[in-house]
Amino acid sequence: MSVVIIGASRGLGRALATGLADAGHTVVGVARTIPESEPAWIAADLARPSEAAERIAAGIGDDVDTIIWNVGIWERQAFTDAYDFTAAGEAHDAEVETLITTNVTAAVIVLRRLLPALLRQDRPRVIITGSTSGLAGSGRPEVAFGASKHAIHGIADALREGYRADRLAVTTMQLGYLNTEDGLDVPELDAAARGAGTLIPVHDVVKIVRTLLELSPAAFVRDLTLPAILDERF
Repeated sequence: MSVVIIGASRGLGRALATGLADAGHTVVGVARTIPESEPAWIAADLARPSEAAERIAAGIGDDVDTIIWNVGIWERQAFTDAYDFTAAGEAHDAEVETLITTNVTAAVIVLRRLLPALLRQDRPRVIITGSTSGLAGSGRPEVAFGASKHAIHGIADALREGYRADRLAVTTMQLGYLNTEDGLDVPELDAAARGAGTLIPVHDVVKIVRTLLELSPAAFVRDLTLPAILDERF
């Protein structure tokens, strides 16, 4: 399959690009900064959604079977005890505006631009990387990030219903805390040991995405929740 990964330069995105290419898929990555080893990838800044949509669409043409939306930035000091939603100042406001633009507005505009080409394929798929922060009762206080992940889930639901007759398979992966320090070059059990049960190796997410791409045209996974085994919220 021809897979476009939006948000592919590092962490989970990089692992998906490597893992899916190793599985025989044709992969094009999209990132703000392109790795020197991937000159055929597409450079796009999702903080400028309309421009990014045009750059991505021009770069891939009609050659796309699956879009993986792997985008998610968060507030300063998010996921730490120092996080404070009421922090004042123009810098904080600008940070929130950029977060919502990148995580939500860009998803709507870019997917809208790419959807016609995707729907011309026999097995069109959209896989969206969500977060357990986007689930009801997530137990997290990060307001802007949590709101954006709730929104991305709504986008997935609407796409699914709007294009069910076109057999568009839309999957949302609600992921818990990830170990993004260890790539696929690190043995899986070693990566799983980091965090002592509180972090998910990217290896697990790559295996799930490979499985999603191997499903028949008659099936899809709607929502998938993947927390770490010792995540007390679940």
